[in-house]
Amino acid sequence: MSSLVIFLWVSNICFDTLGQVAFKYAAISPTNRDGWYYWLDLAKNHWIWVGIASYIAEFLLWLAFLTLVPLSQGVLLASFNIITIMLVGRILFKELLTLYRIIGMLLITAGVIFVGMS
Repeated sequence: MSSLVIFLWVSNICFDTLGQVAFKYAAISPTNRDGWYYWLDLAKNHWIWVGIASYIAEFLLWLAFLTLVPLSQGVLLASFNIITIMLVGRILFKELLTLYRIIGMLLITAGVIFVGMS
């Protein structure tokens, strides 16, 4: 893989992870959870806009990435975002990493390594 492909891949994963984390922060931060007030609080929350901006950047990076790699390879490499999101969720939100999740992370990592080597 060229350095541009690696840059686009890593950037895509970073923006996808940032978007997921921003949406999680936005979802848990409103104190009023009653009907439309929740959605109004959510719309005023800066994290929701960070998440949307991150997803727009990720979309553009994804398009650039797909111009350089086959779709089948790109989708497999993009699955690595599951690992980064899981790890960031553990660090920031104290989410549990069960044995099955760790095994899944190792299998995804092995798959990404095998795809990246081909």
